[in-house]
Amino acid sequence: MTRLRRFLPLALVILAVTVFFAMGWNRYLSFESIQLYGQELKGFVDRNWLLALVLLILAFATLTASVTPGVFFVTVLAGFLFGPGVGGVATALAATLGALAVYAVGRTAARDVLRRWIDARGGLAARICERIDQDTFIYVLGARLMVSVPFHLINVAAGVVGAPLRPYLLATFLGVLPAHFLYCWIGSNLATVGGETDIRSLFANFALPLTGVGVLSIGLPLAYRAWRNRKSRAA
Repeated sequence: MTRLRRFLPLALVILAVTVFFAMGWNRYLSFESIQLYGQELKGFVDRNWLLALVLLILAFATLTASVTPGVFFVTVLAGFLFGPGVGGVATALAATLGALAVYAVGRTAARDVLRRWIDARGGLAARICERIDQDTFIYVLGARLMVSVPFHLINVAAGVVGAPLRPYLLATFLGVLPAHFLYCWIGSNLATVGGETDIRSLFANFALPLTGVGVLSIGLPLAYRAWRNRKSRAA
């Protein structure tokens, strides 16, 4: 039973990937699909708002956990259906749940193998593990905000080093939230665009907000670290 529990997270992730591609759902991760089926989905959301929101969170979390490319389009779809506020918070929460599943794989079935591989190879993975082990909240928050490290590499590394769960989850949620608000804002404006050119011009308007996220990714961890150091000295 202990062995079964250890491999359960990995089995669920493999199952999610298999089902997703076997059903051909990857074909719908595009702006064209949003334009084709968007109004039908909006009608469903209007009639079943809470159910649609729960289904969105479950689908997004599953996609994130399955390491499937294309979750960006689901984030945009969430903004199209629910607006930037609800859509941003819902997808950030779902991304955190998906990250937790990959973290569980890194902490259970694959932990010993990955630990040996990282120790033998060193490099980026070893540095990430070391930084997460030193200060989980600060490092994960900065990496999520800046998107400087692949999303799932952080999840796996956190699991391998057994990072404390609460700061890891909180930093993940807060770190992905600004970008998810931006992507959902894009989605909320898709109803007013009619083609590829308009979508490209919509993205072009995001140079300043994206720069702001970059500044935040540097400033927020530094501010938190300064506050914590001051608190330590006062104690």
